[in-house]
Amino acid sequence: MVNIALIIAGGVGNRMGQDIPKQFLTVNEKPVIIYTLEAFQKHPEIDVIGVVCLQGWETVLQSYANQFNITKLKHIVPGGDCGQASIRNGVYELEKHYSRSDIVLIHDAIRPMVSEAIISDCIAKTKEFGNAITCIPCAEAMLQTEDSRVSCGSYPRDRLKRTQTPQGFMIGDICDLHREALKVGITNSVASCTLMIEMGKQVHFSNGSEKNIKLTTVDDIDIFKALLASKRAEWLK
Repeated sequence: MVNIALIIAGGVGNRMGQDIPKQFLTVNEKPVIIYTLEAFQKHPEIDVIGVVCLQGWETVLQSYANQFNITKLKHIVPGGDCGQASIRNGVYELEKHYSRSDIVLIHDAIRPMVSEAIISDCIAKTKEFGNAITCIPCAEAMLQTEDSRVSCGSYPRDRLKRTQTPQGFMIGDICDLHREALKVGITNSVASCTLMIEMGKQVHFSNGSEKNIKLTTVDDIDIFKALLASKRAEWLK
């Protein structure tokens, strides 16, 4: 069985408000996407890395991979016009090279703090259950709203999970899912897990972390820098 990391780097990152895509922003003299790629490069269970890349940035990506010795990078695939299309492009390309029973972990390029433990648990749960969605508990009180301004209702937080990536699947299953989704007209689901749910499938949870942040705004970059500089106190368990 081959374990493949498919890194989704096809977005422009408008919410970051910068001149270049957020996955290529440099933090401490290293592009964000390289932090992400290094996490999978160093993981002993990851055999191959593929990247779905924003069109026009493929050469830049390959140059960075060469510079930072990302030797597991074997596939660079052009992104689509939305997240679902980008993921579809990526898994369809992997289907040409690997077995239906091989595992793909689909991961956001802009989640550079993914840990070895998160990757390991996602692989293990995918092997056990056929899929695995990295999640963390919902700690905050959750309010319902119709207009994003006021609320008169709440939702029990113990019935909610906050999803992250990686999200693991068998290659054959995720490719079949995308084909079925196109047939019924689902073209812009926000994530692989939501696509599964919309198609009537059951998903299983693997363990995430509050540190596994997604870099969406400039504030997130500040948090990322702080996490890079931090070291857990020895007395903390």
